[in-house]
Amino acid sequence: MPDRTTDPLLRLANDVRLAAQQLSRRVRFEGTSDVAPHQFSVLVKLLAGPRSPGELADLERVSAPSMTRTVNCLVEAGYVTKSDHPTDGRQRVLTLTDSGREVVRKTMHDRDDWMLRHLEGLSDAERATLADAVVILQRVLAP
Repeated sequence: MPDRTTDPLLRLANDVRLAAQQLSRRVRFEGTSDVAPHQFSVLVKLLAGPRSPGELADLERVSAPSMTRTVNCLVEAGYVTKSDHPTDGRQRVLTLTDSGREVVRKTMHDRDDWMLRHLEGLSDAERATLADAVVILQRVLAP
């Protein structure tokens, strides 16, 4: 394996990965959301429309029992409803409630507000560099 101290590409890979992880952690815990980050992620997935717990578990890459616990907390909080699947009696369908939509809206607003406050201190040149970096990162993340 190449040496981090001498291989510039490996050093860049490490630096980008660490910066992305730190930024993600900071943004996830900003705001006044009543839900944990993993619960918020499920609510966002339900914005696209109703899903089964199994679909959500696959999307979130967690076990079915873990997703069941998360969903039950969201149902108890009134952010998600469960109903019978229209064609498969063994399945349940999860739907976002108006309260759940409001939690998503408020959380996204708070996170965007946090980011905006931090971007305001950058120069125009730094903002342009960051905009270019976003395009590059999106290419890196593309399948």
